[in-house]
Amino acid sequence: MPDLTITREDTDARHGRYVARIAGIEAEAELTFTRRGKGQVSADHTGAPEALRGTGAAAALVEAMVADARKEGFRIIPACSYVADRLAKNPDWADAFAVERP
Repeated sequence: MPDLTITREDTDARHGRYVARIAGIEAEAELTFTRRGKGQVSADHTGAPEALRGTGAAAALVEAMVADARKEGFRIIPACSYVADRLAKNPDWADAFAVERP
C-alpha cells in the first residue's frame, strides 16, 4: 500500500470528515460524517478522485471510522452506499454499526 495517512477533521460541532492523503499525490479522498445524537454518527458520503482510485484510500477511511467507533463508543449509521457495502463485506464490523444484520 502506498504511503497513506488518514486524519479526522471536525468542521463544526456536528460535522466532520476523515481524509486520506498519499505522499506525492495532490488529491485527497474523504468520508464525511454527521453526529446524529448520543452515540450515533452517520457516514454520509465517501469520495475519492480518480488519482486515488484503486489505492485502497476509500476502504482505509471506513476502517479508520470503524476503529474510532470501537475506541470512542459510538455506532455508525451507514447512510453512504460505499460504507454499507464495506459493512456487507466485513460482517465482523457489525458491533460498530447501528443497523440490524439479517
